[in-house]
Amino acid sequence: MVEGNQKIDVLIIGSGPAGLSAAIYTSWLGLKTVVLESGIVGGRAWLAPKIENFPGFELGIKGSELVEKMRVHALRLHAEIKDDEEVIGLELQGEIKRVVSRKQTYQTSVLIIATGTQRKKLLVPGETDFIGRGVSYCATCDGPLFKHATVAVVGNCEETAIDALLLSEIANKIILVTNEQEMEISGTLLNRLRDKSNIEIIKGKITEILGEQIVKAIRIVDFSTGREEEKEVTGVFVSLGGVPMTAIVKNAGVAIDENGCLIVDRKQKTNIEGVFAAGDCTCGGMQVITAAGEGAMAAMRASGYVRKLTT
Repeated sequence: MVEGNQKIDVLIIGSGPAGLSAAIYTSWLGLKTVVLESGIVGGRAWLAPKIENFPGFELGIKGSELVEKMRVHALRLHAEIKDDEEVIGLELQGEIKRVVSRKQTYQTSVLIIATGTQRKKLLVPGETDFIGRGVSYCATCDGPLFKHATVAVVGNCEETAIDALLLSEIANKIILVTNEQEMEISGTLLNRLRDKSNIEIIKGKITEILGEQIVKAIRIVDFSTGREEEKEVTGVFVSLGGVPMTAIVKNAGVAIDENGCLIVDRKQKTNIEGVFAAGDCTCGGMQVITAAGEGAMAAMRASGYVRKLTT
């Protein structure tokens, strides 16, 4: 176990594609590297049923398989990955950074923030009332519970399309509600949605989730007509993408923009010396491949920073 008073060259918060890629590079470059993860190693990428656009996997690969390969690679290079380790405080001024988790305090020369995102909410009546009783933010996790059912998928992004396609193989009918006036899903994914006979696409906005003990229906305002109607469903999968998990880093003095995204330069440097950020928390490409690239860049620049401190 790495204790707080032991020397860490690089500490990485988050073990999604950005964090794991950073760990692979810093460990390969000979730096003592520790990764802290409060949830699933692999982050949201672990939940992806199939990733079809990651170079080298022409037939696609499950998210869990891809991040497991990254995890094993990092471990082989002697990175230490500590799960169930939630960070609750940061002290980032000065040459040595202090990172406080619920278990211990770490000291490190360099910090790489790769915290990813948390799920966006619909913020409509009934949403919080039925979480776990029909409302879900994870189609991969909860989809099998809705076999032969009618469910709604809400969103207008690549993740929404992937969730709807996954659920179309489980449920009898999928109602995809865009929640925005214009469709942003395009290309191959849109064609695949349209080819599915059990997927109905509605350009409308959910205004309320209805039910008693469990979800029974949703209210939708149709953008084309302005009329509100009810649709019977037993599940609502909210698939609006994510927002950065930046509250702690903001309090520690790391600059963020108006959307809560960490501000970095082309070298993934934040406004604080020795602190880098990569992946979805910077609101870059929001893809596994871009997160991995940002993680690698942050790691290379972090290595240069550590070398400079020791010369």
